[in-house]
Amino acid sequence: MTRELQVHVLQLGPIGTNCYVVHEVGQTTCFVVDPGGEHERVLDLLEQEGLAVEAILVTHFHFDHTGGVAGLAAATGAPVWMSADEAHALEHPEQFAASWPTMASVPAWPVEHRLRGGERIEVAGIALDVLLVPGHSPAHIAFIAPGQVDDDGGVDTDTMPPLAFSGDVLFQGSVGRTDLEGADHATLVRSLELMVRKLDPATLILSGHGSVTNLETEIRTNPFLTGI
Repeated sequence: MTRELQVHVLQLGPIGTNCYVVHEVGQTTCFVVDPGGEHERVLDLLEQEGLAVEAILVTHFHFDHTGGVAGLAAATGAPVWMSADEAHALEHPEQFAASWPTMASVPAWPVEHRLRGGERIEVAGIALDVLLVPGHSPAHIAFIAPGQVDDDGGVDTDTMPPLAFSGDVLFQGSVGRTDLEGADHATLVRSLELMVRKLDPATLILSGHGSVTNLETEIRTNPFLTGI
């Protein structure tokens, strides 16, 4: 049975990217999603809450999602989990600076765990499904925490719905940009279709920017999901 999760949100870096610190209620190990900068603020939160980082999860390689990875990993010893096909950008950001000048500001760091989508991983005692959702970036991934399981084996969405740490694929009322190098609108649409097909409508969408929403609301109101 999945226990209740506590999610802390920090807006970090030059454009206030959402960083999530997640742990089971009553537990002291956690994982961190997309520390995009200002890793000291994450460390301050960890100290205040008495938490130890077991894993750093990265949805995609863009600077505003990776800028604080090296500092946080160096300070905590936590391993990095990231898409196998985008790990090179974190390990050698200088090689991407010609096309992505902002990557010059990202400190390099090794990626210990390389993901391709379709895996179920466990970090800080929490099971997460890895979903490959490219389009905003070539090998973008999302991390899905299943909801509370009831006595009949179904998802008790009233107690705790599933959570999707969706990076920059889907936002409240919008979707990720596809005018960037390596992005593709048709690919992003297929990723959105996959999310609609695979995820429970009650799933909370914890995206890289903006407010928390849920999939059911986005299916009804998001113009980019019309007809999906």
